[in-house]
Amino acid sequence: MTTAAARTIRPAPVRKLLHVKAPPERAFEVFTAGFARWWPASHHIGAAAYKTSVIEPRVGGRWYETGDDGSTCEWGDVLAWEPPHRLVLAWRITADWKYDANLLTEVEVVFTAEAGGTRVDFEHRLLENWGERSETMRTAIDSDGGWTGLLKLYAELVNQEEEEKHP
Repeated sequence: MTTAAARTIRPAPVRKLLHVKAPPERAFEVFTAGFARWWPASHHIGAAAYKTSVIEPRVGGRWYETGDDGSTCEWGDVLAWEPPHRLVLAWRITADWKYDANLLTEVEVVFTAEAGGTRVDFEHRLLENWGERSETMRTAIDSDGGWTGLLKLYAELVNQEEEEKHP
């Protein structure tokens, strides 16, 4: 294989499709403003014990965690903020689970109204930017401990809250 050909091989993005029983406005709100309510404390990279996580609601906003000691640890930033339809986040976490402002992988979430709720299209892309560890990282973020399980937690929260509002 030539060097040029090797550079064109990229890991496929991680794509997920899910349905939640809420309108797009609510689905978007739970994903963003409610992020800390569904994101598990086990999934943090800061030195301090996890307290909460935040997606700031604007282009250029930060995506970060706060430790129980008040420290913050960056995860990335907001690239697109289009409530209630679309969100794009820069995921700047390395294959060593450290923040690197120079790394860019992207997480895009699209919320589309449909009968009975919202279709949520999720994509984590630009995985080739992890270099030699791209395939290993793709496997990790596509696992039950990665986006598969995380998005399940998100959907469960949205659906539970909707059922409580409309029993």
